[in-house]
Amino acid sequence: MAATKQQTRYRVEGMDCASCASKIDTAVRRMPGVQDVNVSISAGTLTVLHTSESNLDAIERKVTGLGYAVAPLTAKSGAPASDQLADHDHRTHSHDKKLAGLHGNDDAPMSGPWWNGAKDRLTIASGVALAMAFAVHYAWPATGPWAFIAATLLGLVPIARRAVMAALAGIPFTIEMLMTVAAAGAVIIGAGEEAATVVFLFLIGELLEGVAAGKGRSSIQALTTLVPKTALVEEDGRSREVPAESLAVGDIILVRPGDRIPADGEITEGDSAIDESPVSGESVPVGKKVGDEVFAGTINGDGVLRVKVTAAAADNTIARVVKLVEEAQESKAPTERFIGRFSRWYMPGVVAVAALVAIMPPLLLGGDWNEWIYKGLALLLIGCPCALVISVPAAIAASLSAGARRGLLMKGGAVLEGLGTITAVALDKTGTLTLGKPQVTDVVAVGVRECEILSLAAALETGSSHPMALAILQRANADKVPVPPAAEARAIGGKGVVGRVGGKSLFLGSPAAAGEKAPLPADHAARIAAFNDEGKSVSVLVIDDALGGFIAMRDEPRPDALAGLKALTDAGIKTVMLTGDNKRTAAAIGKHLGIEARAELLPEDKQRIIGELKGQGFRIAKVGDGINDAPALAAADVGIAMGGGTDVALETADAAVLHGRVGDVAAMIRLSQATMANIKQNITMALGLKAVFLVTTITGITGLWPAILADTGATVLVTANAMRLLRWKSSW
Repeated sequence: MAATKQQTRYRVEGMDCASCASKIDTAVRRMPGVQDVNVSISAGTLTVLHTSESNLDAIERKVTGLGYAVAPLTAKSGAPASDQLADHDHRTHSHDKKLAGLHGNDDAPMSGPWWNGAKDRLTIASGVALAMAFAVHYAWPATGPWAFIAATLLGLVPIARRAVMAALAGIPFTIEMLMTVAAAGAVIIGAGEEAATVVFLFLIGELLEGVAAGKGRSSIQALTTLVPKTALVEEDGRSREVPAESLAVGDIILVRPGDRIPADGEITEGDSAIDESPVSGESVPVGKKVGDEVFAGTINGDGVLRVKVTAAAADNTIARVVKLVEEAQESKAPTERFIGRFSRWYMPGVVAVAALVAIMPPLLLGGDWNEWIYKGLALLLIGCPCALVISVPAAIAASLSAGARRGLLMKGGAVLEGLGTITAVALDKTGTLTLGKPQVTDVVAVGVRECEILSLAAALETGSSHPMALAILQRANADKVPVPPAAEARAIGGKGVVGRVGGKSLFLGSPAAAGEKAPLPADHAARIAAFNDEGKSVSVLVIDDALGGFIAMRDEPRPDALAGLKALTDAGIKTVMLTGDNKRTAAAIGKHLGIEARAELLPEDKQRIIGELKGQGFRIAKVGDGINDAPALAAADVGIAMGGGTDVALETADAAVLHGRVGDVAAMIRLSQATMANIKQNITMALGLKAVFLVTTITGITGLWPAILADTGATVLVTANAMRLLRWKSSW
């Protein structure tokens, strides 16, 4: 029987640089049964695609042997998971204490203060040893060189041990190897003072990398802290406090003024202003009433609410956002993949060039061996690609986190890169540009009061689930119009509904059907036609075979649709509306919003139009929320689902606008452009610093310790620059 494919994800602690990821990737990829490996620095995860016969214990031992702590997260497979895998995932994992200090950052990102880790203590000890060596050197010059050698060895031995472990795993070219050769070579040629300084600076650099990586990871994980630990559940008229994670779908919870809401749900009693800024970034509280959705982590204003839980803790909005972002951070961007491939050839090239610089001038030109070996060792440190390789994933991770905190979800770096190149956006109408449900816009009374028209129409529609019926009932409720009971109410297929209220015979239906029961005067027929030209649907009420009035309804544009489309067009992006609705309604909405409208389209028509636009040279994004949008979402360069959309649309799309704002599409594109600009800055800094120090080293201006600053300093600068994206805010 053929072995089934399985996927296992691990949390890896202490992995915070490109060199770390490369070592783990290469070592695990060579294990028997392993078919693919994906290492995410930003998420701190390792994902392994393997056969069912793979020895997962051996994989863990391989990773821990490199100096990292590892523990499994989840397992997935194309077929049901094997018992071996299930047992593996549920047993307790212990990690040898002797591993402490093997890697630069063994402390987890949020495991405590930065100085508590074994490597952090090693950095402090190395600094103290270096200071003592300088003191000994000035007090007893003859003993100074030995003091510097001791200070060097204190920090270098763990680094060298990691280099040996990596070499035994088949990865000879690592930053640890370059560091070990450079420091050992410096000691051999009598530059012990610089060797000790370089080791200390290297350890400081790794410490700063770990702090920066931890900040990047914690920015999205901090979302989980928004959900309160406990909730007040109501049972039999009494409330009791329970852990929020134990809430089940259908539970009724009490939310007091000022409390954070502990779960996604629907308001069953009360109304209040909800502060959604922790989830959406929207600073203005949103008014909520019975029937409205609320999200876990948001803050109740001044009203007492009773909320029916609609999602368990593992499936609430915040949990889904965190899961999507972590998965997205594991997806490498095209630029990141290119730089990763480049670095695999770059490192051996650096070693070769450094060796030539150290050997050729003395051999061919009679240069001083110590001088040129020193310069070759400096080149080893300058050539480390850490800053270059981290430049892309650091920016991508920060950008994905910043977007998620504002309700902009992107499924990976490739999507994030692609958004910045978009030149055209095609948007669905219903549920995307509009609210997705009709609303009463006009009530016209003929011979009776408007409130009576609304009251009688609502009486006939009570109990109906038709969207137009719901719109009438909602308007009657909003206007506090009394709704009397209706007798003998029944629907007439394709025409409307009939019934009796207070002895009056009533009919509510289309203008054509109403015309069969009561003649429509020319002026009212013209008024109805004008409503239709505005994209509104009209229901006519006939009372005792005489015209009583009519009600106009329309699926209204979202409040921000006009401003959101303007933000796109101001950015030079072409916009077009694709809808299956009739041409008259589409034209009315298109005219109101100032967007080209293409109407009466089937799903395959939308897909065809996307193809035509791509054929004209446009890089196109498709925005939609329904099942009929799925083919076009898949065909576009980037598919974007609106937050209230169907599961099919959300699964098919590459990105999602969680809060359903049209303006967030423009914000997502701007975030992408800001990210790509940040990446270019990072690459320029990484290569620019190396180029400067390469020249100054060859010419003899700088030596070993400035060389390590060229690497460590560039890595810290690049990471700090990428972290600026965490503070990104949309300006649309």
